[in-house]
Amino acid sequence: MNDHTMTTTPAHATGAAFTPQAAMVFAAGLGTRMRPLTLTTPKPMIEVAGAPLIDHMLDRLVEAGVTRAVVNVHWLADQIEDHVTRRTDIEVIVSNERDRLLDQGGGIMKAWPHLGDGPILVCNTDALWLPSGGWTLRRLFDAWDPARMDVALMVAQSAGAIGVDWEGDFLMDPEGRLTRRPENVVAPFVYAGVGLIDRKAFAGETREVFRLAPIFFDAAKAGRLRGVPLDGRWLHVGAPEAVAEAQDAFARHYA
Repeated sequence: MNDHTMTTTPAHATGAAFTPQAAMVFAAGLGTRMRPLTLTTPKPMIEVAGAPLIDHMLDRLVEAGVTRAVVNVHWLADQIEDHVTRRTDIEVIVSNERDRLLDQGGGIMKAWPHLGDGPILVCNTDALWLPSGGWTLRRLFDAWDPARMDVALMVAQSAGAIGVDWEGDFLMDPEGRLTRRPENVVAPFVYAGVGLIDRKAFAGETREVFRLAPIFFDAAKAGRLRGVPLDGRWLHVGAPEAVAEAQDAFARHYA
């Protein structure tokens, strides 16, 4: 672990009901909003606080007890593959999408044999948070209840988050149920880039390329989409200006 990520784990970080066997780490995107930086460097390899974005996520997975990460690659794939396969603290399986970008849903289906049993843990590489410990993921694991939910998403407050340049994603009721932001409404919560999805959400799926968002919205309509609020500040590093903002946020937090 890098020095800049070291934190003291709070007491509530232990005792999760389960730990996913594997995580699907999305690293295959084109990073078009991050251009010109991504013309020569894939977005997951852009550095914040002395480490590539993908290492921040892999570090959090290690801290949370996840032992395998499936990393899909497409744009400038060699750079990502060469980097992540050097790690020795977590098993990394590279899912090759060089020939065809499959979007998030299709990426999961291609990587399915490597994702273990139970709900599927999905992670975006442009999602950071402060404090940066792995207990944030443990809180998500603790909250998982397949009797009440098909999808559980880590959500962050739109206000105060870095890199949120849209009107939010969800409303949340006192029971944690999420509903999609109505049109012309500013929603207080955004999807923070990490979630758990029940495998039955993919039952009968035959498409090779599809998005995850419709699965989230279908779960919301059924009252089976839950939000787990992020206990801290969310950093969405999705555009060039957000890199400097995230760098500054880390420097201030760990000063």
